[in-house]
Amino acid sequence: MVDDNPLRAAVDTAWCVYRARHRNVDAADGRRCLLERHLQGRREARGSNGDPQELAAFGLAYLERLSDEEC
Repeated sequence: MVDDNPLRAAVDTAWCVYRARHRNVDAADGRRCLLERHLQGRREARGSNGDPQELAAFGLAYLERLSDEEC
């Protein structure tokens, strides 16, 4: 689970936009967990909390690259 506010905001924003673009994706879809892990790793690799808007953009791009088989 995502603990801190900037990361949580980034995950929530990316997930909301992704679901708006892909209306057939359920709120409980496994891609959200993958998104959280991806953004957590990206934030840790950068060594900072990161900008929530920048992280959300990275997260959205990540979700768009996922294939249905990865979920």
